[in-house]
Amino acid sequence: MKMHRTEKVWLTASFGMIMMFMLLTGYQVFAKDMGMPSNKETIDWKKVSETAPFDKPGVYQIGDKEYEVVMTLEIFAFDPFDIEVPAGSTVHFTLTSKDVVHGFEIAETNTNAMVPPGYIQKVKQKFDKPGQYLILCNEYCGAGHQGMYTTIKVV
Repeated sequence: MKMHRTEKVWLTASFGMIMMFMLLTGYQVFAKDMGMPSNKETIDWKKVSETAPFDKPGVYQIGDKEYEVVMTLEIFAFDPFDIEVPAGSTVHFTLTSKDVVHGFEIAETNTNAMVPPGYIQKVKQKFDKPGQYLILCNEYCGAGHQGMYTTIKVV
């Protein structure tokens, strides 16, 4: 089969672009640590309320200006509902779902995670500016999905 010169040029250019994108993505994942969260911890989603640390959701200080928020997500609710941390704090979120797939997005930040039942999702965010940050469920979870939100108050 004989290929026209133009076909060869476009084939070579498109192959080169694919290789360039793959190398760039690999560089970002390994050198810049920008990969997807790969937390493989699991939990029995039917016994979330009986399993530590989710039996006592809340905000815990784990270091100087460092906090852990243990949070459960269930149909139209975040537990704990109100979170308050000082400005300049790094917050480690440990999340799980009690029922269906939920989303966890902190508005005005780059924190975004999918929280399926049976899995423990861990994300962290540093809050430098004081104010209120809105946390939304960004995965449709049922008829009352639009009312599933909470806030983080940074003081």
